[in-house]
Amino acid sequence: MEISQIMRRNLITLDMDDTLGDAKGLFDHHDMHHILITDDGMLTGVITDRDLLQHLSPTIGTRKETPQDGFILNKKVHLIMSRDVITANDEVTLIDAALMFYDHKISCIPVVDEKKKPIGIITWRDIIKIIAVQYRKKSQVHEESTADLA
Repeated sequence: MEISQIMRRNLITLDMDDTLGDAKGLFDHHDMHHILITDDGMLTGVITDRDLLQHLSPTIGTRKETPQDGFILNKKVHLIMSRDVITANDEVTLIDAALMFYDHKISCIPVVDEKKKPIGIITWRDIIKIIAVQYRKKSQVHEESTADLA
């Protein structure tokens, strides 16, 4: 199976000069853990929810928020994004993707076209989901065939 069959194509991206506040807003309103960062439509980096949390104060959005917290929210995402992004094309197999996750200790693989334009994303959670679904199907078939023998 190729990653093109399971990658998410509805990408949410930010430009390099968008702010950490913009990233926080996206993470707060969408069920995701990675945002692809682009420059003129080309992939330049990735920011994770963990990257963002490392840079934000726990007082943001509370009564104890400080002017410094507001300053941090105005920092540009390119200042904290990962720049050395491991990418793949859409023909990479799930097994090769799983090896990429393991070998590079990463949590997402942006899928890009030949011009480095992002066309999808796959995460380690997507791989786990496929394995779990296949295991459940296999277990159900085994249980049904065992029940038929009884």
